[in-house]
Amino acid sequence: MIQKILRVSFSIIGMLVGMALASVIFSNTWILEPFNLSLSTEFEVFVYVALIIVFGLIFFILFPLMLKGVKKLAKIAEASMENVRLIDIGFGLGGLIIGLVIAMLISFAFVQIPFPWIGTILTIVSYIVLGYLGFILAIKKREEILLAFQSVKREKEANAPVSQKRSPKRKGAAIPKLLDTSVIIDGRIFDICKTGFIEGPLVIPVFVLNELQLISDSADELKRNRGRRGLDILNKIQTDLEIEVQITEEDFEDTHEVDAKLVKLGKSTKGKILTNDYNLNKVATVQGVDVLNINELANAVKPIVLPGEEMKVLLVKGGKENGQAIAYLDDGTMIVVENGKKYIGNSTIVLVTSILQTAAGRMIFAKPKK
Repeated sequence: MIQKILRVSFSIIGMLVGMALASVIFSNTWILEPFNLSLSTEFEVFVYVALIIVFGLIFFILFPLMLKGVKKLAKIAEASMENVRLIDIGFGLGGLIIGLVIAMLISFAFVQIPFPWIGTILTIVSYIVLGYLGFILAIKKREEILLAFQSVKREKEANAPVSQKRSPKRKGAAIPKLLDTSVIIDGRIFDICKTGFIEGPLVIPVFVLNELQLISDSADELKRNRGRRGLDILNKIQTDLEIEVQITEEDFEDTHEVDAKLVKLGKSTKGKILTNDYNLNKVATVQGVDVLNINELANAVKPIVLPGEEMKVLLVKGGKENGQAIAYLDDGTMIVVENGKKYIGNSTIVLVTSILQTAAGRMIFAKPKK
C-alpha cells in the first residue's frame, strides 16, 4: 500500500516536472523559433498536456528502479555506519558546518570575478572541498579537540577568583578504576564496593560490555550463565550502590584483544585496572599500568596465623604425600597436616609449623598436637 502511494506521488512529481519544462519552453521563445512553430493557445495547451503525461508516465515506470536504488544505497550506508560512534557523527557534522560556513565566506570573493561561470565553478568546488575537509578533520582530530576544550576549562577554573571556584566533588578526586570482564563475572567486586573500600568512578569500557554480551549469547550453557551473571552484577552495582559508574565508548580499533585494549585505556586515562586475571595483572604491570587484583586483596585479608599457634580443624581427605591429611579454614585456606591421615573425618587440634604464600593463595602446614 505504501509503495503504491509513493509511486503515485512520484508520478505527480514527474507531471510537475513536465509542467515546469513546458513553462520554460514557452517563456524562452528562442527555443521554438528554429522550428517555426506558431505559439497559439491550442498549441501551448497541447504541449503542456503532452509533457505532463509523458513525464508522469516516465516517473511512474522508473519508480521501481529508483526505489531499488534507494534501498541499495540505504543498505550500503547502514553497513558503513554500523561501527561509527555517535560522538564521531557529532564531531563530523560540526566540522562539516564549519567548513561550509568558511566556504560561504570565501564565495563572496568569487562573486566579484568578471566571468560568472568561473565564480560559480569555484564556489561549488570550495563548498565540496571545505565541507569534506571539515568533516574528516573533525573526526580524525577528535581527541585533540577534546583535550583542548578540557585544558581551556582547567585554565579558566584556575584563573577564576577564589569565591567563584567550586570545591571538587569527592567522586571526581579518585583515580578511575577500569573493570575487566573476569572481575565483573566473579561478582566479588559488588561486595567490595558495598563496603566502601573502593572509591569511584568505576569505568566500564564498551568493549568489555560487548564481550559480556557475546558470552551471554554463547551456545555453551556454562559460558552463557557466566555472562548473564556478569550483566546482573553490573546492574546491581548501578542500581544498589551509590558509587559512580561510567560507561566509556573509548575503543582501539587497531587492537583486537580485550585485555590489550584495557591496558591501552589504562595508559590513556591514568586509571587502575580492577581484575582477578593473573596474566592481565602481569602484562599491565610490565607496561606501567597500575592493577588492583581482587585475589591479592582476598589473600591479604585472610586471618593471619603464626608458627606455633594451635587451631581446631576438620580433616576431610588425604594429602599427596604418605600420611598427610587436608583441612580447610572457613575462607578456603588449605591446611596440610603431617601424620594426620589417621584423624580424617574428625575435628583435631593441630599445631602450625609453617606458612607458604604463593600466587594462588596461602597454604598452612601443621601437625597434630600430642
